[in-house]
Amino acid sequence: MNARLRLAQQPEADALLERDPLALMAGMLLDQQVPMEWAFSGPYTIARRLGREELDAHEIAAHDPEGFAALLSEKPAVHRYPGAMAGRVQQLCRYLVEHYDGDPTALWRDVTSGDQLLQRLNELPGFGKQKAQIFLALLGKRMGVRPRGWREAAGVYGEEGAYRSVADITGPESLDQVRAHKQQLKQQARQAKQAKRAE
Repeated sequence: MNARLRLAQQPEADALLERDPLALMAGMLLDQQVPMEWAFSGPYTIARRLGREELDAHEIAAHDPEGFAALLSEKPAVHRYPGAMAGRVQQLCRYLVEHYDGDPTALWRDVTSGDQLLQRLNELPGFGKQKAQIFLALLGKRMGVRPRGWREAAGVYGEEGAYRSVADITGPESLDQVRAHKQQLKQQARQAKQAKRAE
């Protein structure tokens, strides 16, 4: 993994995302209802509070649920909903332990197509179709995981030169472009709603 990730916008947190696939996956899971930087710096905060250099799926899966929720709830909290997200992170880790011996890279190591990888990502707890497609695009664009047909499987998120998601962020400038794109989508949705009301 020789990519340079800029998702947490903090050097230590981004370095962890880059070297630890579980941290990257957990960051993607946390990326909802909070700013992206907050979500992707979460795995670094969790690792520090566990006293670890990297995350371990076996350790997190076996952790006492109340204790793990308390760990994520400490100030500053890892997420706006730290208790609920602690449960989701543990659920993800349990799934990885059960199906992939705790190794996230086993999801993509032997896949033969983008569709197969998308299906595996879709099966992860907390990963709906959109999140799975964005993570697939992130793996392809930033981490060099490129099974045949990965761009097609990632849908619009796999497009070259797009600024739609975390998969397209390489620094502050591209982050601004992705944010502008999301604002535009929200505005279009609002206008469509207003137009429907006016009918």
